[in-house]
Amino acid sequence: MNVVSEISGVSLPEMARTYGTPFYLYDSAVISDRVDQIQRRFPLVRYAQKANPHLAILDLMRKKGVLVDSVSAGEVHRALRAGYPAEEIVYTADVFDDRAVEMIKNHPIQVNCGSPDMIRQFAEIRPGGEVFLRINPGFGHGHSKKTDTGGPGSKHGIWHEEIPECVRLAKECGIRIYGLHMHIGSGSNFEHLSKVAHAMAETDAGPDIRVISAGGGLPIPYRDTDEPIDLDHYYEVWDSQRKEIEKRLGHEVEMEIEPGRFLVAESGYLVAKIWAIKET
Repeated sequence: MNVVSEISGVSLPEMARTYGTPFYLYDSAVISDRVDQIQRRFPLVRYAQKANPHLAILDLMRKKGVLVDSVSAGEVHRALRAGYPAEEIVYTADVFDDRAVEMIKNHPIQVNCGSPDMIRQFAEIRPGGEVFLRINPGFGHGHSKKTDTGGPGSKHGIWHEEIPECVRLAKECGIRIYGLHMHIGSGSNFEHLSKVAHAMAETDAGPDIRVISAGGGLPIPYRDTDEPIDLDHYYEVWDSQRKEIEKRLGHEVEMEIEPGRFLVAESGYLVAKIWAIKET
């Protein structure tokens, strides 16, 4: 067993005396390092705050130049409380609710539509606006079935065969589709993550696409035998597909990535006091 008395120079016994136990401790240096790793490859990084919406972590992400994803009105509110300007927040969902509608009416938040109904409703909320589409590419993969968010068994995203109809619907409603997003699961592997990049390049959502989002799902090494993902190779796969999209559309296309677990999972500690040890 590895016994430590401090983390990043912070005394654990002193913290326990000050705050009591149990408590969670997050190492900001680890988070900053993971952000730096991603930002060295991907020009636009967006934090999936569902991984950990702690206000201090959101504040750190904002100061590091990381944008933020929100899947509910509550998460939008937390991002605003953490100091994010509305323009740096995206609302990603399959439906609106009353609170989300009010948020989007009152703030210039980006919207990532996960259903055709959201396209219609967005046109009423923000006439003439611009949207992302979250696409279900027809397959999914996560480190467990509970984190698989793609394929026919998932509610998330617009089914890939419905994209042509959604393009027509957006045009009829007078809104512009300017971004595409895919996310197939959390803790996926390189094979499936690469498959997403190729599915993105094959998606025709009209001529106005300016941004593609690689989603998240980057795995982390939970065991000593686990290999960390090759970020350079992963970027190269996505960048090659981005260039294919640029070639097809005839204009520049930006690329963003939306990690959550990758940025924060290795930073957290649960600190507790041992009251008893039993042998049976």
